[in-house]
Amino acid sequence: MSTLFDSWQFARISAEVSLAGHSCRADLAKLQRLRLSQVLQAAARDSAIYRQRLHRLADGLDPGERLARIPPVNRHELMERFAEWVTDPQLQLAALREHVANPANVGESFLGRYLVWESSGTSGMPGIFVQDARCMAVYDALESQRRSQVQALRRWFDPLCLGERIAFVGATGGHFASYVSVERLRRLQPWLARTVRSFSIMQPLDALVAELNDFAPTVLASYPTAADVLGHEAAEGRLALNLREIWTGGETLTAAVRRRLESTFCGVSVRNSYGASEFLAMAWECDHGHLHLNSDWVILEPVDEHHRPVPVGQASAAVLLTHLANTVQPLIRYDLGDHLRFWPEPCTCGSPLPVIEVQGRRDDTLHVEGRQGHPVALLPLALSTVLEEQVGLFDFQVCQKDARTLQLRLPQAGAEGRAALALARKALQSYARSQGSVPIRVEGVLGCQVPRGRSGKSCRILPRRPG
Repeated sequence: MSTLFDSWQFARISAEVSLAGHSCRADLAKLQRLRLSQVLQAAARDSAIYRQRLHRLADGLDPGERLARIPPVNRHELMERFAEWVTDPQLQLAALREHVANPANVGESFLGRYLVWESSGTSGMPGIFVQDARCMAVYDALESQRRSQVQALRRWFDPLCLGERIAFVGATGGHFASYVSVERLRRLQPWLARTVRSFSIMQPLDALVAELNDFAPTVLASYPTAADVLGHEAAEGRLALNLREIWTGGETLTAAVRRRLESTFCGVSVRNSYGASEFLAMAWECDHGHLHLNSDWVILEPVDEHHRPVPVGQASAAVLLTHLANTVQPLIRYDLGDHLRFWPEPCTCGSPLPVIEVQGRRDDTLHVEGRQGHPVALLPLALSTVLEEQVGLFDFQVCQKDARTLQLRLPQAGAEGRAALALARKALQSYARSQGSVPIRVEGVLGCQVPRGRSGKSCRILPRRPG
């Protein structure tokens, strides 16, 4: 077993990324068409699913026109036909699931050639995503070359943040993309183990605060909701960190949360990013506070409810993703589900990369009554992880009724629904208790349709409504 890193590929692609970042929009479009043509050729040759979608399309079509005529795909279809999706027959789904079931494999390669991570079940089905060395070199290059350098002089002497102490606070109970990426970095460069660490959001908040105080990071990487809760702990004097930067991603970062973080951690720079299990590094925020899409390596098509394109400047109901680096597990017009809009004007920062506004997960933090007399925060990602990992539920909605009561809505009915509710109730109560809450009630509503938004994703965690 080994971590996956190809120094030659990384150096070559880093140069390409750097050059493209200083190109004009016309040159970026030409580069995008070239890579799209290569991906379509590889998929038509080696992936049965995409061969079926591409075989009726004329070869003489422009790559962009050809792409627009390909029927979209979703995660459910791809996972159901996994063997027909991947281009290497050695990528067997059962073996990959066995690989990600072992915590010791986090950050380690599969078959010595691939890095694997799993996604949450936000869209209704968990996914397994595979990257080869070239694909990882693209992610590494994009992260190192395009992540906003918030303190230019210090970064000139330390471009890879090697002088920082970086804490990643997130879900560490599975092979999730961010966690795998952090642990891969630690394995690639063991001397970083002292200055780069992962911390679980699933542990009791007071334990997390104690661990962070002991580690004393200068950079915090986390989800906006988790960062907001930690900011509250800092405001109350329980968390004492001298942070220089906060990196957020995985959820929508609201203006209010950004202001609270900047006010609580004096002098901190907050930088947001946009990525997914399907493509790890889609966009990073510039110094002007705008997300720039890495359009030389990924295509995003904003579409309406019927997968028809929406005009530039208009918010979409969903977005179709085409991955221009992964030919092992092609993603072409893949329904990512998020809704976003493209800015019609270029950014005043001067970057040729397009500006996007993203509305992804918007679940809110729940606050329940605590044993110590102050409210206890239950993070939406943590609640979802509890139900996914411990109970095996992926289609659900948790609604808060009052400070001591949650309502769990499930589509299952009858004996199956009652059994799922019993397991879920025990898991949710145990998690809330571990966070310091008083005993909570979990009511069940079985056999109901879980509401879904225009994007097709459900809002799975709903706070108590005022009044």
